Amino acid sequence: MTLSRRAVLITGAALGVAGAAAGPLAATARPVRPGPVGAGYRRLAWPFTLGVASGDPDHQGFVLWTRLAPQPLAEDGLGGMPHRTVEVRWEVAADELFRQVIRRGAQDARPGSAHSVHVELDGLLPGREYFYRFHAEGHTSPVGRTRTAPAPWTMPASLAMGFASCSHFEQGWFTAYRRLAETEPELILHLGDYQYEYAREVGPTRPRGHEGPETRTLANYRQRHAQYKTDADLQAAHAVAPWLVVFDDHEIENNWADEVPEEPDPDFLARRAAAFQAYYENMPLRRTSVPRGIDMQLYRRVRWGRLASFHLLDTRQYRDDQACGDGYQSCAAAAEPTRSITGAEQEAWLLDGFRRSEARWDLLGQQVFFAQRDRDAGPLTVTSMDAWDGYLASRDRITRGWVAAGVRNPVVLTGDVHAHWASDLKLDYTDPTSRTVGSELVCSSITSGGDGFDSASGSHPWLRTNPHLRFQNNLRGFVRTTITPARLTADFAVLPYVTRPDAPAHVRASFAIEDRVPGLHQTYDRPPAVARGLAAEVDQDRHTVETETSRP
Repeated sequence: MTLSRRAVLITGAALGVAGAAAGPLAATARPVRPGPVGAGYRRLAWPFTLGVASGDPDHQGFVLWTRLAPQPLAEDGLGGMPHRTVEVRWEVAADELFRQVIRRGAQDARPGSAHSVHVELDGLLPGREYFYRFHAEGHTSPVGRTRTAPAPWTMPASLAMGFASCSHFEQGWFTAYRRLAETEPELILHLGDYQYEYAREVGPTRPRGHEGPETRTLANYRQRHAQYKTDADLQAAHAVAPWLVVFDDHEIENNWADEVPEEPDPDFLARRAAAFQAYYENMPLRRTSVPRGIDMQLYRRVRWGRLASFHLLDTRQYRDDQACGDGYQSCAAAAEPTRSITGAEQEAWLLDGFRRSEARWDLLGQQVFFAQRDRDAGPLTVTSMDAWDGYLASRDRITRGWVAAGVRNPVVLTGDVHAHWASDLKLDYTDPTSRTVGSELVCSSITSGGDGFDSASGSHPWLRTNPHLRFQNNLRGFVRTTITPARLTADFAVLPYVTRPDAPAHVRASFAIEDRVPGLHQTYDRPPAVARGLAAEVDQDRHTVETETSRP
């Protein structure tokens, strides 16, 4: 029986975790010679325990990634690798059986980069699907699928894109990643909180445990990334399509802001540098993102022909400290014109990108809630100081910037808040009748917050006091979009539970954005089957604030 493409890729990722000697297609590979034999030489055990990944595609190529780690949970963060350089050979083929290998090469995996490999390819054909794998000392990795972006001058008929965020290993199984992979996306965005920094916490709502202490050193962060990467469902999502990644706070520590930690910490800058190095080592990023001490170039632009431009933002590294002590506040300082969440240089880059854009859809892939969310039904404005509500001048300049530039269809894509939301975007949130100038789609978490709960659409009290907010749901899941020249559709997929593995997924609600018609209209709603448990009992206002401001 011939395996389907989906079965090949997802089974291949799972076999890598199980410690198979090769991926399911390894029998088709040309013979692989073991590494050099000499004094002190120790042949590697199965080294591809962390799977494979690709990312940052353009119309000529992409990045291929793997990291060798026969003992991925080793406390020193080096994955059980010997302290020597290992040659890793790679192949790219036009077919999943590797009968048409079109490129191959070799790259050294070095101890100083935790034996990670980043292969940047160019000279490939635009808008094509490719398959790739790695070989090291007699072992062959699982197979990954990737693709190049369409040529810049072309208008693709469609793009299937999914986005996700917030995957806390201890708080659930990563089934949502597998369900996302099963939708066969062409591109995946991860909008932050890929891993969490906390030490192991034990409790009935934590079906799994972190290895190691709270992450502070390079060894800690390397070990934590490796533990997350051993998850078969996460590997399946990485293997099915290229990723675009940005970090948020938990890749370092909760709610950090530029050089300011959450709590006073004289070693924070060393911690930040270590976290950045480990993040690069474990992500399919281009060499332009190689960290330089405490600095890392993360904001960048990826074009998908003339259909879409992805403006990937960094809202942590350059922001001013949160106003009024963080949390939900009625805070006059949030409106100070000098406050910025992006920094001046990134803001200028973004506004210039708006002016130069020729895309049908301009999508801002970023971390924290963009639209206003006022929790106070009275005269006060009480909003989150960690979100764009705490940086009103930044939000206003960027919103007016896309309006002034004539951006055809601006859409903000967001993570962070552990719930699905959908919102119209306004120039003036105090006037519900003011015109809509864009849309925001917010994905729930993969696991952070545990199982969550369903509720009737429109039942969250903030939707009544903020009429531009169109949808909210507190189940875990992801968002799957289909982008065409005429329309962007967004399916909010949810799972009924994550504290047990293998949950099914279903579409809870769908929205559409029509070309040149700013704002959302709902096309589908699946009400909860039964109003029960937390859905019937919870104070949703309080739950939302506690979810977003308390330690996960």
